[in-house]
Amino acid sequence: MGLTFATFNVNGIRARLTLLSRWLKEKRPVDVLLMQEIKCRNDAFPHRDFEAMGYTCAVNGEKGFNGVAICAKAPLTNVITHFDAPTLDRQKRLVQAQINKTTVICCYAPRGAKTGEKKAFKAAFYRELTDYITQTLPRKPALLLGGDLNVALTESDVYDPALFQGEVGFLPEERAALRSLLQTGLHDCWHRHHRPDIAPFTWWDYRTAAIWRNEGMRLDYLLASDTLCENLEEIAVDLWPRRRKTPTPSDHAPVVATFKEAA
Repeated sequence: MGLTFATFNVNGIRARLTLLSRWLKEKRPVDVLLMQEIKCRNDAFPHRDFEAMGYTCAVNGEKGFNGVAICAKAPLTNVITHFDAPTLDRQKRLVQAQINKTTVICCYAPRGAKTGEKKAFKAAFYRELTDYITQTLPRKPALLLGGDLNVALTESDVYDPALFQGEVGFLPEERAALRSLLQTGLHDCWHRHHRPDIAPFTWWDYRTAAIWRNEGMRLDYLLASDTLCENLEEIAVDLWPRRRKTPTPSDHAPVVATFKEAA
């Protein structure tokens, strides 16, 4: 029996706990859940609520900002929250754990900016992450990196390419950085399983009711090594959590993939 992985930018774990509980219990009882923007310290994370649903969680959090977590029904081992890289360790944006033979990395990439320090920080984050994967993949051939990467890779990943020209998340240098990450040996699971010119969106602006017009971007990815991609069975964006009026949704929707064999 295979494993089902999901990545979900929850935009505040405490605000989204009721929604997550309903989704995991009633809709998608995934085996492994990667969450970004949990926005809480480790000691404020709702471990007991996830334990009640059968999950153990590895958390790398900070108060009010950023923060990531991996929650799994299988044991988590070799948890890493410090990566010996100045930009990767500057904020709480990465957590890594071993699940059976699979190395899982949850990532929340910086949003960036058109100019200035935030743009430089995002570029440095991608360089250090690419270096880290380059070093790690030969030792961990079954590797999955999932998260909000804050880049729309192709023109199919935005609802109006002309409108997004020159905008953060679609800048040429940001897209080149994500392509460099993919050149390490990771594969975009969506493109491996579907036509690359047909992409689902994973983020829609709260302010404009964009979800109902499907005016979005694909910012959330599951990237997998060859070993895992060979066993990719299906991948989809689950719109149920995003289309709720109550409980209040995140501005992202989860990406869910099933691999027919656990590596």
